[in-house]
Amino acid sequence: MGKGRLAIIAGSGMLPVYVAEAARAAGEDPVILPLMHEADQRWDGFESAPMSVGDVAGLARIIKNFRIDRVVMSGGVRKRPAFREIHMNLAFLRKLPHAIRTLLSGGDDAVLKMVIGLIESQGCQVIGAHEIAPQLLAECGALGSIKPTADDGRDIERAAEAAAILGSLDVGQGAVSVGGRIVALEGVEGTDRMLARVAELREEGRISARRKGVLVKLCKPQQDIRADLPAIGLSTVENAARAGLAGVAVQAGRALLLQREETLQRADALGIFICGIEHFQEKCARGFPSGNA
Repeated sequence: MGKGRLAIIAGSGMLPVYVAEAARAAGEDPVILPLMHEADQRWDGFESAPMSVGDVAGLARIIKNFRIDRVVMSGGVRKRPAFREIHMNLAFLRKLPHAIRTLLSGGDDAVLKMVIGLIESQGCQVIGAHEIAPQLLAECGALGSIKPTADDGRDIERAAEAAAILGSLDVGQGAVSVGGRIVALEGVEGTDRMLARVAELREEGRISARRKGVLVKLCKPQQDIRADLPAIGLSTVENAARAGLAGVAVQAGRALLLQREETLQRADALGIFICGIEHFQEKCARGFPSGNA
């Protein structure tokens, strides 16, 4: 039997588009599975089969009909399926008790791991978006023309410590530090809404107008990197600027930079730095000054 096809489960945002284009450039003929009420891009020119978030039985039929053997999960999903929205098959029934507990009380990472397990129970290999489109991964050091200062370095260290603790609790991936003080932690609302909250706190005088601050996004320590890698793009840069921040730092090799050229150009225009860091206790040599300077 020959090689099966690649399927791309598409949530919201541009990431599924980049993955699909990269897959096609690599000689794949991907099948797009847009999630109903979540996917927001057009898929003209690609074979597609829309499905609902909780339709396990439908996914099994799609896998069989298109001879799919590999699946990439990409894009945002705002809403977990209610139990009544889940359409089961026999493979799912064996995992039902665990699935119910996870949907009711698990964090996002626990839910994603459960979804990966369900897909693999249908006989498919789940691979990461970065394996299809490695060019999206952020590298170490300053990525645009603007570099973080020593004060920014201290904020990066502080925010990264908070993001690592937050991630270990399976709550979120991002934290904001201003003048060495943690002023915001990312929850289920997501990065953009967290940054909007920081902007409001600035306007209210709750955050110093003299100090800028930094957003840091890290992979959760226990995260399966095949799904939900931290991602930043144009909206992140623009919202960081509105929040009065000096820049954004992400984990090198474990975070995605979307719309790379446009995002870096916009960051430069707004005076915002974007940099990749190796680890929350380590600093990249290129364009990352010591926080102890």
